[in-house]
Amino acid sequence: MNDFNDFNNPQVARLPKHLKQFIVEQHYEHYTPVDHAVWRYVMRQNYSYLKDVAYYPYIPGLQAAGLTIEKIPDLQDMNDALAKIGWGAVTVDGFIPPAAFMEYQAYKVLVIAADIRQLKHIEYTPAPDIIHESAGHAPIIADADYHQYLSYFGSIGAKAMFSSKDFELYEAIRELSILKEMPDADEAEIRKAEKRVNFCQSNLGEPSEMALLSRLHWWTVEYGLIGSLENPKIYGAGLLSSIGESASCMSEEVKKLWYTIDAVNYPFDITKTQPQLFVTPDFQNVINVLEQFADTMAFRRGGFEGLMKAIECKNICTAVYSSGLQVTGTFTDLGVDTLNNLTFLKTSGPSALSFANRQLEGHSKTYHADGFSSPVGKLKGYSESLENFSDQLLKQLGITEGQHTDLIFESGITLKGKVEKFVRKEEKIILITFTDCEVKGSDGSIYFEPAWGVYDMAVGESITSVFCGAADKDAFEEIALIAKTTTYHPEYTPETLVYHELFKEVRNCRESHSGYQQLPQIWNSLKTRFRDDWLCSMEILEILEQEEIMPDVAKEIRIFLEMKAAEEPEYSKLIMDGFYLIKHPVSQLTE
Repeated sequence: MNDFNDFNNPQVARLPKHLKQFIVEQHYEHYTPVDHAVWRYVMRQNYSYLKDVAYYPYIPGLQAAGLTIEKIPDLQDMNDALAKIGWGAVTVDGFIPPAAFMEYQAYKVLVIAADIRQLKHIEYTPAPDIIHESAGHAPIIADADYHQYLSYFGSIGAKAMFSSKDFELYEAIRELSILKEMPDADEAEIRKAEKRVNFCQSNLGEPSEMALLSRLHWWTVEYGLIGSLENPKIYGAGLLSSIGESASCMSEEVKKLWYTIDAVNYPFDITKTQPQLFVTPDFQNVINVLEQFADTMAFRRGGFEGLMKAIECKNICTAVYSSGLQVTGTFTDLGVDTLNNLTFLKTSGPSALSFANRQLEGHSKTYHADGFSSPVGKLKGYSESLENFSDQLLKQLGITEGQHTDLIFESGITLKGKVEKFVRKEEKIILITFTDCEVKGSDGSIYFEPAWGVYDMAVGESITSVFCGAADKDAFEEIALIAKTTTYHPEYTPETLVYHELFKEVRNCRESHSGYQQLPQIWNSLKTRFRDDWLCSMEILEILEQEEIMPDVAKEIRIFLEMKAAEEPEYSKLIMDGFYLIKHPVSQLTE
């Protein structure tokens, strides 16, 4: 992205290339007057209800994140505010893959869906939207314990192994959420998409690290409660941004369970309300559970188990030798002894070698374009690992530059070749380059022949860590998996644009405290041309009753809305909540 806008925010500026490819422009000018009215209604409802049940002081939290109740946030305003607490924000197109989402968190950047929910989905949307991301995640960011958890979770999640089936599920959920946000989506298409999601969820097999970690993320960051089982407070963004579920979740029908590692056994359906929620007594507990799970992950365990996860992943992964050498590529094979200790590893296709997450000079994916393979383990007859051999011992064994040498590993792998050079880092040998080299397995199988050219042998007794992605992502120019689907963007009919204009005129009256004489005319247009409306009518009623003007018009609107609530149950709660807000006004937030 040559024209990348970092909003003058240090955290956004630090983002690597492979994450920048998900970023889209916010296009603030595309938000309609109806969009701003939806934002204002939801935010006023949120404040009215959440001031009593949210974990943190809602208004100060919003202000700390650069948000107001009155209008959709501008990304620049958010970045100016978030920078003060060491965070940033960018906009993306709907759902992005979990691995990328986690890595943004590790970089302390909030990912915000640029779109906003439709009026008909004002209570809840299955698709990510700017209300969920900014009004849900951003206000609690100011809490030091919480944002420490969020960024730490991201750093662990960014290393989680995922499977090819995880990405199929992500694509299915993304497609379904987009369909459900379309105003005229074909019901048959929605049913087909729902079947695909159900099929993918039912056929995940053994859930990957990312699938399990996504569950912990869901039951904390998205739908977490904190405090006691009897009287918990909300901190999860999914609840904080849903005016329907933030209220219903407190009912006895929704089970409340203590948050423990057992939460990984509870899958979730992103398109439905939650049957149970998890309560943590404090944020230290969620960090403890995360630590407990991280101890089972390949990036901490390494070894045979880690390499097997990498092979199943079928995507770019990195294995770390005990010497510190990092091998990045698509892992396709390994060797093990009778005790399941690794003896050999192999990648196919473009591979690279790094140390401390920095690519080694001359060992890029173009140099190792056809893959990389190397033994793992000690040399036979030596208690000391080759990585720790002194110059004196190397010379004593004849392993010196310019000389031919024979190496025999404990696994039975043999190497014969001429030593060209050693690569040392932090007093350890991490790589030895050979020419005229032959490498054979214990059964005589050929691993490398002299005719194949130069052989680079990784040095290390064991594999201490295996994680998803490249060690040096920018040097590797890792291309993340990008969804094929794009979110729906409506084209408005002339009639819809007239409806938008009515909202704009009402907003102008409210904000300027003038032009009230237009309101009866706007109401007349609504009742004759837009009988489905309730929100614009509610905004007119709000002005008339709070300013105590035009009581006859106000009475007519109130009767109209009461009848709509009675005759059309889907509007009942929305309208009654709107009446409550008129009686108990929420003052506008100032910057």
